[in-house]
Amino acid sequence: MKNISIFGTSSDAGKSTLTFVIAKIIQELGYSVVPFKAQNVSNNSKVCDDNSEIAIAQHFQAEVLGVKTSYHLNPVLLKSGRGNSASLIVEGKVVQDKDVREYYRDLDLLKPAVKRCFKYLDSKYDCVVCEGAGSPVELNLMDKDLSNIYIANTYDTKIILVADIQKGGVFASIWGVYNLLPEKLRANVIGVIVNKFQGDMSLFDEGVRIIQEDFGIPVLGVLPYMPFNLGFEDSESLKNFTQNCKNATKKVAVINYPYMSNYNDFEPLIADENICLEFITSNVDLNKFDLVILPGSKLVIQDLQWLKKNGLFEQLQTTKVELFGICGGYEMMFENLRDELCIENTSPTVEVGLGFIDDDIIFQNDKVLKRELYRMFKNDYEGFEIHQGISKKYPLFFEKDNIKGTFVHGLFDDEKFKTYKKKTIDQFVQTMKEKLDMNKIISSII
Repeated sequence: MKNISIFGTSSDAGKSTLTFVIAKIIQELGYSVVPFKAQNVSNNSKVCDDNSEIAIAQHFQAEVLGVKTSYHLNPVLLKSGRGNSASLIVEGKVVQDKDVREYYRDLDLLKPAVKRCFKYLDSKYDCVVCEGAGSPVELNLMDKDLSNIYIANTYDTKIILVADIQKGGVFASIWGVYNLLPEKLRANVIGVIVNKFQGDMSLFDEGVRIIQEDFGIPVLGVLPYMPFNLGFEDSESLKNFTQNCKNATKKVAVINYPYMSNYNDFEPLIADENICLEFITSNVDLNKFDLVILPGSKLVIQDLQWLKKNGLFEQLQTTKVELFGICGGYEMMFENLRDELCIENTSPTVEVGLGFIDDDIIFQNDKVLKRELYRMFKNDYEGFEIHQGISKKYPLFFEKDNIKGTFVHGLFDDEKFKTYKKKTIDQFVQTMKEKLDMNKIISSII
């Protein structure tokens, strides 16, 4: 069976979503399937079953498929780093911070890790569905493209193009990407999926004819736009969440600082019809909310400084509203944050925190990566830790008066949400399945 690459004709075309949709449908036909992305750029990550770290998109795709999670699904991950650098995670572990230009210069050094992981998955599964990154035809970067060109060329994958019709210029993007692909890869294109269509689909019948007859590219489906408040991969996908607050009885604010991470902590709150969730980016009055959450952060001290500049810091110190800190947000609640080893900053830094908790946060070289069952706040929680700041006095959580915080992610994922999640995914996949030409896809890979 051939493996598949999912290429977008632009960023945020729906590659991550179509990867799990197509993989799930193939799986339902009786084949073993696994998701893969050679290189991802995201501050949103999760701890795997093997206690390694991968991007949230691949972890979510594996959850949908019921596949055990490991670093093999996403061998290279880049996260925001200090200055102009990025934190480089290879095969699930932090390697170092690298300047972005240096990263691209040394890209060949990462190919062995990508090869090891792909070959491992290829030996275990009938089909590897490989998510691409951005556009596959950024001509000045094609020789540095691990997720698209390198994988498709090295492993002769069949290719599905995904185009976002909402962006405008859908014909130009399809024609341009297809014709800019190397000849070998063009020959492997199964067809194109036109994604996120709103309105009467019959209005695009002529568009389908143009793509198929004039462009010579099969159309594998025109998919409707459907809000899908799960698996948020980045800030762009986060902006697309929808929520009906008509029956909400509780207002919750999430402080959306510049380097916010692990947005997925809040998917259960978005799904809860009793909660109206709002992401805060400026110094609004926090007293109108019932709960204010300080979320995770990839660069905690910089986000703490951002709070001080816009006035939210002073508000947080004096408000009587219930405050809940998660990971980086939890660290901000301490007296001082000490980055003397330059983990997040280019020079040794000590930053004064909110002062709610009588201890300092010390940033260490070794990152804590752990997934287990935790006992906190008089309850048991399945969750995970992913942080480099530590507290000796309160290594896991803190609770006093209106202040509560923890290093652990995933505390809101209760059984009600898990049921909602499965139902939502099943309905979404079924809707897309009805619009896709799966016969064409399957016949092209068998």
